[in-house]
Amino acid sequence: MTRAETKERNRRALLDAAFGVVSRDGYRAKLEEIAARAEVTTGAIYSLFGSKNGLVVAMITDYLSPHYTEIEQAITAEMDLLGAVEAFARYYRRSCDAADALSGLTLQITLLDMAVHDPDLGTQLAESIRAQEHHLTALFTGRSHNAHTVTPAQAQRLATALRALFVGLTQGVILGLASDADEQYFADAARALAAGLDHTDHPNSSTPQELS
Repeated sequence: MTRAETKERNRRALLDAAFGVVSRDGYRAKLEEIAARAEVTTGAIYSLFGSKNGLVVAMITDYLSPHYTEIEQAITAEMDLLGAVEAFARYYRRSCDAADALSGLTLQITLLDMAVHDPDLGTQLAESIRAQEHHLTALFTGRSHNAHTVTPAQAQRLATALRALFVGLTQGVILGLASDADEQYFADAARALAAGLDHTDHPNSSTPQELS
């Protein structure tokens, strides 16, 4: 195994180990246990990620990246805005039935707790999530809607609103609080939100075309 291959093996092992330990222990997660699970030393964590927080942020990015790749594949170029939003909604609902849905929710709740105990980590996590959200913004930008073209500012506000909507709905589905929220429910809710896109000029605003 080459040095580069060993480095990638250690990186992958640490990300997988961190997911299990952090999901269980949150801010109490010990680097020693993560390193032991990955069969490396704690020095490898600092070498590869710089710090415990760096490892956690890398873990979240690693966890979210495949989801955004799949979303990009689900939203095709010929869709208008409402079609793209519906495809995104249906993908999100299907993820509620995935084998790792409960572990994903557990991690989400754990990260909120960690952010409360460590504001610096909270800032880093927010930056990481916003970076991933930019991919969704790019997918909505330029699509047609009500004889207009969606601007980057509109797409950004819509992406933020949809993420908040789906996080709440997903929690409800997984916890059994929204048993009737099927794919069509998600699609209808998302389309209703996107339908309110405001194309009125706002001369006193630096971003004139936004969601109403």
